[in-house]
Amino acid sequence: MAAARRAARPVLRRRFYGEADAVPAEEGHVVRLDKKPAHTPAHRPLTVPTAALAQAIAAEWQAQSEHIDPATMPLTRLANTIIDGVAQAGGPVRAEIEKYLASDLLFYPAATPQALRERQARYWDPILAWARQALGADFRQGEGVIHVGQPRAALEAARAAIPDHAWQLGALHAVTTLTGSALLALALLRGAASSEAAWQAAHVDEDWNWEQWGHDPIALERRAFRHAEFEAAVAMLRLL
Repeated sequence: MAAARRAARPVLRRRFYGEADAVPAEEGHVVRLDKKPAHTPAHRPLTVPTAALAQAIAAEWQAQSEHIDPATMPLTRLANTIIDGVAQAGGPVRAEIEKYLASDLLFYPAATPQALRERQARYWDPILAWARQALGADFRQGEGVIHVGQPRAALEAARAAIPDHAWQLGALHAVTTLTGSALLALALLRGAASSEAAWQAAHVDEDWNWEQWGHDPIALERRAFRHAEFEAAVAMLRLL
């Protein structure tokens, strides 16, 4: 398996620039490589809305060594996705977040064991309470994996909190898909949850299973990669 993973690794491009920086541009702030604008895979300028975000992305480019490893550049990859994808078709991205809202992770606590259910309540109940108070969205919890239909008023209230701004929308979508919870993503967007608390809330079940049965290096590697993606999306929300 290790040999197969090594064989599947892409050939990394050799670093071709000396310095990465960010400067104001006509439509925001552009990331530059040796004073020339960097571009996305679709050959659009790597231009972002704020100076702080542009500087953070430039720092990823500056931190590369002999080769450019996209796996170590989560902010850059997310920015590319937003510029080349979300900005061109925000409707489907918004629709997918709304789809998560209808069957959010937080709606389905375990029936047993009781200790797991209590741990889920400790992390999930504050987010559900926040949704009721801040969004006016009173969601229902079920049990196990049986689908629970949500009140139309709750869904509409939560959907109204989804931003239209392409950059916020793209980062929100990344958090939603990485956690399985649009409510956790909205709480992060509104500053109602820390990144650590949201990550823990999203992985209560996984952490519980690991405590009972142990884990393996591949699972740890996969989770570490996803966590870096998550932190980049959270950072983008804050830097916007």
